[in-house]
Amino acid sequence: MRAVRLESIGSLTMRSVEKPVAGPSELLVRVVVAGICGSDRHMYKGEYPTAIPVTLGHEFSGIVEGIGDGVTRFTGGELVTVDPNISCGTCRACTQARPNLCESLTAIGVTRDGGFAEYVAVPQAQAFVLPAGLDPVHGAFGEPLACCIHAIDKARIRPGDSVAILGGGVIGLLMVQLARLAGAGEIILITRQQSRRQTALRLGATHAFDPAASDTIASVREVTKGGADVVIECAGVSDTLQTGLKMARRGGTFVLFGVTPAGVEVPVLPFDLLVNEVDIRPAYLNPFTHSRAAAMVASGVLELDALVTKTIGLEEVADVVGNAPLPGEIKVIVRP
Repeated sequence: MRAVRLESIGSLTMRSVEKPVAGPSELLVRVVVAGICGSDRHMYKGEYPTAIPVTLGHEFSGIVEGIGDGVTRFTGGELVTVDPNISCGTCRACTQARPNLCESLTAIGVTRDGGFAEYVAVPQAQAFVLPAGLDPVHGAFGEPLACCIHAIDKARIRPGDSVAILGGGVIGLLMVQLARLAGAGEIILITRQQSRRQTALRLGATHAFDPAASDTIASVREVTKGGADVVIECAGVSDTLQTGLKMARRGGTFVLFGVTPAGVEVPVLPFDLLVNEVDIRPAYLNPFTHSRAAAMVASGVLELDALVTKTIGLEEVADVVGNAPLPGEIKVIVRP
């Protein structure tokens, strides 16, 4: 079968490899749709811990075509979305219900072969059934949505709260919709690209600001009369982390979600954090939220088609992952 392999930092190549076999308690999934994530670009550049060589692709949906010994939850033919993050279940973090912090965490498409391939083997516990008639493209949003739901849980948005979201990619635009569903009164998206700002306003944002054209800290403080109750950082760059902290009102919450490259240091003002009691809450991965994401996708409550800007085949994955997103790009979908 064909698979897109990360063979060394900066080297992503499509290869012909042996088709996997479903082992004990595993499923063989025929990948129908996979999504390209910003984390794939971080892994390509060596900015996020990854096994090498490995088949990338941690956002995907597909059809169960093989069942290993001991599988009890599947019979074959189901459309599934897959949680890529596999915890051990026995370490201190796992026993304290924090599997995203598992000491032995492995991940499909990161430390074991993933969905940029025609087939992938996954533990049955990681697969969640979707309605048979659902668009598989929507199923591929399960993983990023599950991570966003965890961030929204950490944000603890109350009805009427003001929420500022920094970063207008697929994550930022999912956050806009989730903040709206959580009852936020003001939802402010901050991103440079006009097309993304327009999309955000269609999806429920009340304001959308260009950081290159205005003082976004002042703009957020004006709109919210003193600062946002919740700020969610989705870009993973130094500037947005610093400006985001300054947008939060006294006693507000700052959710760190975007993946900043490992080793990057960002200066902050501890005195300001102290006297303003800004609560910093990192949100990492998707502990116990993938089933909720699958249910939300199945319900149709989210607008997902508006987030898909391009569909490609496996032969184009290396070029897309190896380069910066094109202007206007939100989510690139892969159909193996």
